[in-house]
Amino acid sequence: ILSVKSEEFKAYGRIVDNVDFSPLLMELEKTPITEGVVYKPSVKELEETTTFEELTTITYGEMPIQIGYCNGHNSMLNALEYHRDTEINVMATDAILLLGLRSEMEEDFTFDTAKVKAFLVPAGTAVEVYATSLHYAPCGVAGNGYQVAIVLPKGTNYACKKRENRKGEDRLIAGTNKWVIGHPEAKLAEGTFIGLKGENLSVL
Repeated sequence: ILSVKSEEFKAYGRIVDNVDFSPLLMELEKTPITEGVVYKPSVKELEETTTFEELTTITYGEMPIQIGYCNGHNSMLNALEYHRDTEINVMATDAILLLGLRSEMEEDFTFDTAKVKAFLVPAGTAVEVYATSLHYAPCGVAGNGYQVAIVLPKGTNYACKKRENRKGEDRLIAGTNKWVIGHPEAKLAEGTFIGLKGENLSVL
């Protein structure tokens, strides 16, 4: 498992250090750590912090954003996704991100899990995951639960219209601004594009 301070992480993202995340972290620590994984794209209490204003103006250049969270217990890769925009992850606990590069996807949108790298992000750290990176739900450390705030352009990860006869990259669309490649061994939503080849990686 690599550190987000390592040279390897620079291809996938960067540490965000020009925003005060302490108000957001205080609210994030009040959110529940569930048995499974729970993702909420937009949470009122997180968006009422001064961190929300800073992220809007400084990090996203005044583009509308949303702040939610992804909490729970997870140790498996299961899938990889990407967006057309950058994503900020803010850790209230230690967490592990399993990341790939879109440039290493095959032309048929499959991806070899052997190319995935694991990065440990310490509690209190915020990282930008570039739009060119593949990611999914964070993993806990040593089987522990995690709390991670997820910052994205407003409207991302909501339900989208179902379309018939989808082709090419369109087959990967699983929500608004959300393209997903699933692993055949994972329990994913019906209709998820299954394109991960190799082992369903575990951090345990």
